[in-house]
Amino acid sequence: MTIKVTSFSEIEDQFAAYIGDIVYATMTTVDAKGRPRARVLIPIWEVVDGRPIGWLATYRTPVKAAHLAGNPHTTFSYWSPRQNAVSLDTVAEWVDDLALTRRAWNLYREGSPPGAGYELGNFWTSPADPQLHVLRLTPWRVQVIRGADLQGKIWLAATAKAPHHLAEPPP
Repeated sequence: MTIKVTSFSEIEDQFAAYIGDIVYATMTTVDAKGRPRARVLIPIWEVVDGRPIGWLATYRTPVKAAHLAGNPHTTFSYWSPRQNAVSLDTVAEWVDDLALTRRAWNLYREGSPPGAGYELGNFWTSPADPQLHVLRLTPWRVQVIRGADLQGKIWLAATAKAPHHLAEPPP
């Protein structure tokens, strides 16, 4: 059974607990022929003005960059053997702002939510490292599922920021 919630705050604690426990997410993008590609990464999350916002420190690989240029919609899936899960449908956009890159760097260091994150200095020298790229993830749909009873809750954003040529995300 799935329940729709009207405010992200209704699922925020469960969202943070599951992501802090699971940490690794499968990110799925789509190529120009509509074929999905998945990779395992660690995004970081915060809540701004009552909405979740994600940050992904990553390498700007040719495949990832091409997929996102063609279609910036991504899905992030978290799953634990206890059957707890979080799914986020997002719009991703590259951040080319050093202040926002520093913000993401610090959120990774702090672990946001607690338990998630890691020291980015293990892969990049600093927030100014030219190999470090950051994606801003704007969720328009978030679902949490508690494994004990498979009860799910879904939050839908009233609007979603769609970069480039895209309009409102599909229902």
